[in-house]
Amino acid sequence: MKKNYFMLLLVFAVPLLVGIGIGYSIKPSVAASTRDANEAFDTAFPTAVRVQDKSGSEQDQVSGSRRNAITRAIAKVSPATVGINVTEVHEQPGLLNVDPYFRQYLGNDPFWKQFIGPQRYQVQNLGSGVIISPDGYIVTNFHVAGNAKEITVTFVGGKKMKAKLVGGDPVSDVALLKVDGSDLAYATLGTSDDIVIGEWAIALGNPFGLFEINDKPTVTVGVISSIGMNLGRQGNAVYRDMIETDAAINGGNSGGPLVNSNGDVVGINTLIFTGGVSQAFVGYGFAIPVNKVKKIVADLRKKGQVTRDIFTGFEAQEVDARVARYFGLTEVRGIIVSDIFRKGPAEKADLRVGDIILESNGAKINSAEDFSAILSDASAGEVLKLKVFRERKVMNLDLKLEKKP
Repeated sequence: MKKNYFMLLLVFAVPLLVGIGIGYSIKPSVAASTRDANEAFDTAFPTAVRVQDKSGSEQDQVSGSRRNAITRAIAKVSPATVGINVTEVHEQPGLLNVDPYFRQYLGNDPFWKQFIGPQRYQVQNLGSGVIISPDGYIVTNFHVAGNAKEITVTFVGGKKMKAKLVGGDPVSDVALLKVDGSDLAYATLGTSDDIVIGEWAIALGNPFGLFEINDKPTVTVGVISSIGMNLGRQGNAVYRDMIETDAAINGGNSGGPLVNSNGDVVGINTLIFTGGVSQAFVGYGFAIPVNKVKKIVADLRKKGQVTRDIFTGFEAQEVDARVARYFGLTEVRGIIVSDIFRKGPAEKADLRVGDIILESNGAKINSAEDFSAILSDASAGEVLKLKVFRERKVMNLDLKLEKKP
């Protein structure tokens, strides 16, 4: 009988003990890792004082407090941020200018071909982008991918896909790409009209190609430093109403999203002030306002380009010190109307020869280039609210732009 009791004890007790052992052996790997790390530290530094581990509930509270609006915004937009690698073909004149008559005697000798005629070579470039739709439309800068022969997009996790250029606009420095995809993670385009100076700004992207190393974007955080920054023309691009931020933006960040604390894209990171240090962040970066990007992207998706065929109906020249003194201006700025076209928008707006245009839609006009930059953002049908200096008085006129005849 005792033997039977002993056998029953073995049958029920042993599996129970084994089960308990297994239960303890499958503790979360993070806890095991933490325990191992603590034991290794205590062995290496036996006299060090280590703060004791918190209880589970306390640890959960600490972890929860570390997750805030910034971390939530980053988690929301990161999957929609991509790295972009492009191959461009550049061309430059040959080193030797050989008369066609003598060139025939050189034939196709490869030695001479490298010096005669246009020389083509490939250039690798990189940047960032942001997915704006689940079917694979991606926004980036024109200077990143606008002249690309081949475009490769790297997604979070390391997946790579070839992309095609839907269209690009060198003036606004915006380009639209497309990859073959469905149900892709995409970012929400917010608004740039209600940006508050001093609010959080988050920049995501591919600085120095680091996306390729980690298969996810690099994140920097700062504030909105200023808005409405007019940086003028740089090359073919005109940078107006730019968003300024002190979130670190470096070479490779171009085309990536600038995000607010709600996780909404408010701008596309585009350029930096380097202070003479090439490709390195030293103070401030600038982003194209997302409302302008929306308008450009809509045209690019529909037509593949942005057409600026607007007609003002007048000609003007820049005001200099002599003109300002003659007309009684207290400062040298603005443009003076020199000619009016009959039945054009300017005549309909009662603009006259000799009028000096000082502002357009609240933006000061200090030079002819300023007004040209304003027109680069305008379209037919848009109304420009002008502040005009006439006969030593300031007046307001509405100029409705028309399509160029």
